[in-house]
Amino acid sequence: MQLITAILQPSALDPVKSALADAGITGMTVYDAKGHGAQSGTVEVYRSQKVHVEFLPKICIEVVVTDEAVDTVISVIREAAYTGQIGNGKIWASPVSRIVRVRTGETGEDAV
Repeated sequence: MQLITAILQPSALDPVKSALADAGITGMTVYDAKGHGAQSGTVEVYRSQKVHVEFLPKICIEVVVTDEAVDTVISVIREAAYTGQIGNGKIWASPVSRIVRVRTGETGEDAV
């Protein structure tokens, strides 16, 4: 099993959620995040003063999938979140050594 983590623009949430649902992936965790990559933040004007905003708003989506589904899920997320602009985000996969469904006690792939 793998944990797919995607740090994306907030505007990508609805397209990614819909694309994952179309691919049969319904379970996910989503939370707000802040950060920056190559763009290193932005400069905005607040009350006539220039303010450097170092950490930009992002969202983090986490999905646990079987090893066989990793490439498909990464591809689905990438295609749904792609705009061609800087700051689209990053996606990575991390191994999951154990998973347990709290309600039923199921483990492994049965718990995904």
